[in-house]
Amino acid sequence: MLVSRTLLMFCVLMLVVLCVPQRVRGEHPHIIDRPIRFGEERIALTKRYIKRHYGLTVPNITIRPVAVVIHWTATNSLKGTWRGFNRVQIRSSRRHVLRGGKLNVSAHFMVGRDGRILRLMPENWMARHCILVRALAKRHPIRYLLGHMEWKRFENAPFFRERDPTYRNAKADPGKRFMRRLRRKLKDLRLRDRYP
Repeated sequence: MLVSRTLLMFCVLMLVVLCVPQRVRGEHPHIIDRPIRFGEERIALTKRYIKRHYGLTVPNITIRPVAVVIHWTATNSLKGTWRGFNRVQIRSSRRHVLRGGKLNVSAHFMVGRDGRILRLMPENWMARHCILVRALAKRHPIRYLLGHMEWKRFENAPFFRERDPTYRNAKADPGKRFMRRLRRKLKDLRLRDRYP
């Protein structure tokens, strides 16, 4: 059984800009593979994270994405954000995130201010934590699009699971205005913004 049939597993794109550059909007964007470290330790930490937060023992970290979550980062550069995600374990200074486990946050894709798109890991692997929404919707059964700040809309979905009721926090990214503009541009995909 794929983890995503039970969990809300997102293909997550970390956006570092307010507006997606023109050349990112196409259906066939140029993607640069720039993998973060994802060896045995990170895979083991990911499995532990899944067990702790979702109550599942899984043989691997394979998912079937059904939603895209849009994020922004607080880091101003693509290089700096990549370095942050490349750490296998979360920094001890990020106490709130560390409460969820040692596994560092990550994303499948990042889009830089200049429009460059980096793929950090396979699209069908679990990331803690694309906007390649059109391209992903062609390859995966993507039905939902939400901003990071909209996660509560999915708490009752059958594919959402978080066992720790204290591991919740308010998110502001990427913002209502940004999501309105993005949904308007992707209207033809008919992606849902809430469950059901």
